[in-house]
Amino acid sequence: MTCGADELRDYYANIIDSVGDGVLVTDKKGVITLMNPAAEELTGISRRQVQGHPFRLPFRDSPILVDMVERTAATGMNISDYENVVLMTGDHPTPVSAATSPLIVGSGERIGVILILRDLTNVRELERAVRQTDRLSSLGTLAAGLAHEIKNPLGGIKGAAQLLERELSDDSEMREYTRIMLKEVTRVNRIVEELLALTSPRKLKPEAVNLHRIIGDLCTFQRRAVAERMVVIQQQFDPSIPPFLADEELLTQLFLNLIKNAIEAVGEVGLIRIVTRVHADYRMTQEGARRTRMVAVEISDDGPGIPKEQQEQLFTPFFTTKATGTGLGLAICQKIVSEHRGLLKLQSTPGKGTVFTVMLPLVQ
Repeated sequence: MTCGADELRDYYANIIDSVGDGVLVTDKKGVITLMNPAAEELTGISRRQVQGHPFRLPFRDSPILVDMVERTAATGMNISDYENVVLMTGDHPTPVSAATSPLIVGSGERIGVILILRDLTNVRELERAVRQTDRLSSLGTLAAGLAHEIKNPLGGIKGAAQLLERELSDDSEMREYTRIMLKEVTRVNRIVEELLALTSPRKLKPEAVNLHRIIGDLCTFQRRAVAERMVVIQQQFDPSIPPFLADEELLTQLFLNLIKNAIEAVGEVGLIRIVTRVHADYRMTQEGARRTRMVAVEISDDGPGIPKEQQEQLFTPFFTTKATGTGLGLAICQKIVSEHRGLLKLQSTPGKGTVFTVMLPLVQ
């Protein structure tokens, strides 16, 4: 079957429009002649607005891209994998890699430039997760040894305080001191236990878990805990998510920590939403296995949000914004997610609330 010129043009246009990366084409004078939907989404610019206009006008805030397109147009040189580009779509920055190549017809004449943009958001998030895991790993050896050294004298202090308490009469003023000693020993012991949980290797016990049952049970208990407050906990579950392999005990600890954090964030009045879905934008590839879809669990609150300067430090051990916190809860959450080969993402806007997204591979 032969195709006419118009059909062939439509065929190639459909191919370009179906490509997941952003594609822009300019002619020899730098005028935009083609822009696919992926490029529109990445740049936040409509093709109707820019086709027929010089490239440097809509992209004047991205001098790197302008320079790449003009250099390729002038020299015919390929410029590939330039990864220091950030595109702004509204207030949202998107890291991208950019590559340019000359558009050459069959006669060898250069008639324009092709610019390819690839969204690196997922890559950057994976890199951030790896850096966090490496940081915890380097901390692990020191922290584990320190924790064991602390527990031994701590046990002696607690035993001595208990013996002293028994020797004192009920009306003795010294009993208040022993009570404080025992309370503080218990607090330090809790910190040490959390530190050991963070640094000690634990072999996963994977089994088929029902994600919605785990989260549903936790929500039931937490609703009772906030029964006297005006806090609403909503659930929106994707019924298509099947049981998948994970460590149920660790997932329970993970989601309990995140839900309790959301409750603390909203205070006396607020809304907490827990949404599950299959995440189409992420897939994990295991060596020797097929690509695996990801399950996303979003836990959002309408609390005060987290200042931007604190967001990068939240997963760092011992960093806390709470008066009585240990600063280990989110670090432990990060460790649990990493052990499941997943991702833990944070989005927060001061004054509007916070969203923690847990992404886990859907392994069955």
